[in-house]
Amino acid sequence: MQSPQAKRLDKAAEAISTIKDPLARLAAAREAREMFEQLKLEQVKRLRREGTTWSKIGALYGLTKQGAQQRFKSRIESV
Repeated sequence: MQSPQAKRLDKAAEAISTIKDPLARLAAAREAREMFEQLKLEQVKRLRREGTTWSKIGALYGLTKQGAQQRFKSRIESV
């Protein structure tokens, strides 16, 4: 069973897929990806500020502590 969040994401993806113009559809998909990337970085930054370990964040991505640090640390410092 899907979470409510996953259902909302599916609806957003479905809405994008109904855009008739292929270039407009691609632009909408790119914009959505960029928005979600920003949201992800903001959440990682918030979690770190609240004391969540790099190990726990990395586990969500199948990464080690060091892998999570390499993936996010420099990027969240610029957010």
